[in-house]
Amino acid sequence: MHSSPRFLQGIFPFEGQGVDKPVLLHDGLTYTVPAGITTQPLYFRGGNSTAELITVVLVRDGAPMRYFPIGAKSDTHVALAVVEDIEDGTVLELQLAAPEGLAGTVVVDLGLVEV
Repeated sequence: MHSSPRFLQGIFPFEGQGVDKPVLLHDGLTYTVPAGITTQPLYFRGGNSTAELITVVLVRDGAPMRYFPIGAKSDTHVALAVVEDIEDGTVLELQLAAPEGLAGTVVVDLGLVEV
């Protein structure tokens, strides 16, 4: 079986819309599972430049799938212990929830594997 890694990653400025109002960070943080392929999310790494807690949300077809809180001026690494098969045609996005008006920079790195 051949597998291919895929990544949603980068460094992005943001302005919070509310801790309960996640928004897409950047168009480049959207991934559609190709036809005939199954994808599995494997890990998430993130960093937060602000003095407040923020949350990166992995969204699957418009619904939250995983929440990754990142502490103030901190980072996180989460190896996903529960790995799910994501079927072809599914759209994944990385969104960010932060206190309204909070401006900062976030580093994100989501590792996926196509099988």
